[in-house]
Order: sequence, then structure tokens, then C-alpha cells
Amino acid sequence: MQAIEISHPGGPEVLRPAQRPMPQPGPGEVLIKVAASGVNRPDVFQRMGNYAPPPGASDLPGLEVAGELVGGDFSTHNPFGLKLGDAVCALLAGGGYAEYAVAPLGQCLPTPHGLNLVEAASLPENYFTVWSNVFDRGQLGHRDNGSPESLLVQGGSSGIGVTAIQLAHALGHPVFATAGNDEKCRACEALGARAINYRTENFVERIKAWTDALGVDVILDMVAGDYVAREIDALADDGRLVVIATLGGNHATVDAHKVMRHRLSITGSTLRPRPIPFKAAIACKLHEHVWPLFAAQRLRPVIHEVLPAAEAARAHALMESSTHIGKIVLRW
Repeated sequence: MQAIEISHPGGPEVLRPAQRPMPQPGPGEVLIKVAASGVNRPDVFQRMGNYAPPPGASDLPGLEVAGELVGGDFSTHNPFGLKLGDAVCALLAGGGYAEYAVAPLGQCLPTPHGLNLVEAASLPENYFTVWSNVFDRGQLGHRDNGSPESLLVQGGSSGIGVTAIQLAHALGHPVFATAGNDEKCRACEALGARAINYRTENFVERIKAWTDALGVDVILDMVAGDYVAREIDALADDGRLVVIATLGGNHATVDAHKVMRHRLSITGSTLRPRPIPFKAAIACKLHEHVWPLFAAQRLRPVIHEVLPAAEAARAHALMESSTHIGKIVLRW
């Protein structure tokens, strides 16, 4: 099969087309003929040599695909009744940049009603991540008086960002988002957020002004570094900060007294190394709570560009430029 491999750690140019043996599914796994592969920031980190695949995972990059089920084991944990020939999208631990990929059956979902395979390929990594971190770890929900809690998304125009904005907005939560220019801010606003240009505005001041000085209930943070101290200032009492990436640096200074006084929680997670049953449980929640929102057209994929798989290097260069809004997808 055709695949895109990392020849050695480095820049986008180290991605190259290659011939690889077709992967063989094991117990509880299925084989997918890939139509499209999503491109994600962890793929970039892996290409640079900073994010090794978990033990046993393919060395090929790619954490999400969509395509047709063409083989495998359907005998155990098949909550959606999937079968040969079905169109699915799937979360992978690696191996998505290829014409065929293997995935645990529990991490496969039927493509949402009304979406094509390219659109479906843009969903798994972001929706699994957002649900796990915003709704499970961050516990975004309702206050004691029944009013919906609020969410701040740092990096609102990224793939994760547009997903978090849309999903929280569709479920009735006030959403705020930061972005790096006015065009990206307008894109966030079109999805349902009140947007802050972090280059020209102080996000803490804007959040305080918009919330009558109360702050937000949950922050989804992909920056960390010196953002953390400011995010503590932007949280409401009993607020939760969820860190899922450290684009601004691994180290932060925390005012422990503010954390105690306002009863704040700081947490974070990485999804890729989590066990299959954990991810399969998220898949079931997505199928129950999120997939119907696509059918009702209350959610939609936001895809910046679709490129031929052979142009994976250009896709990575585009992602690193941070000029994109939404997802980048490779078509096979």
C-alpha cells in the first residue's frame, strides 16, 4: 500500500511517500480502506521527533481516518453494529497516513448522517479530545440555579478550537475564544463564540467585562506557559482549567493562594496513550450526544483545505504556519 512515512526527525520535507505492507488486524481490530486522513498538531510533533508513538502502534503518523471497513474482527464490543462495507471514521494511535489502516473496533464510529468521508475524517481526534477534556475532565455543565456554565477556548480557530466552540454552543453554553487576528476572531464568532484578539486585547479583562467580573467556569488551554497565571485570574469561583497542549511552554507559575481562595481545579490530559476501553467509552458518548447534532445540522465540519496525500509535507507546513482556520485533511 501507499503510505506517508517520516524518513527522519525534521521539518515538513522529511515526510515522503513509501510502500508499506498492508497492516493486519488482530483480535478486536478492523481494517479500513482509507479515503481521507485528518492532520493534527501531534503529527507535527511526531515528525519533529518529540512525540513517539505508544508501544505497539504504527510508526506512520496519523491519528484519524475515514473510509470503508474491509476486514477484521466484529465479534466483540460492537455497540454500533458495524459490518463489512460500512463507512466509518476512526481514532487511531498511529498509522493514519496510509491507504489502509487498522483500528480497534471500539474506536470506530459510523460516519455522521449527511457527511462525506473527507468531512468525517476531520472529526475523531478533535471530538474525542474535546468531549474527554471539556465535558468529562472539565465537567462543563450547569450551575446550581440551572444556568449553563461558560467556556473559554484558547486558540479558537484551530481544529480543536472550532470543535470546542461549536459543541459547547450547540449544547447551550456561553463560549468565549481567543485567536491571533481579526479574521480568525470573525470565524470564531460565526461559530457561536465571543472572540478576543490576543495580540491586541487582554483576554482576562475582556472575560471579566463580559461576565460581570465573575469569570468563566471552564478554560480549555492549548498554550500553558505564562498563560496559566492569567487563566487563573480569568476563572470563576470553582472554575476548572484543563491543559491539553503546551505550545507556550511546559512551565508555569501558579498563585496557590488564588487557587485555594477561589476553589480552582487545574487538570490536563493526553489522549493517545490512553487504553482502548477508555477511548471506546468516549466513542459511545459521542454517538449518543454529538452525532445527532450533525444529523440535525447543528454541528458542521470546519475544513480549511483538502490536499492530496502525496502533499502531506505541504499540509504540515500549512499547519505550522498557523494561518489555517479549522482542519487540514489529506485525501487518498
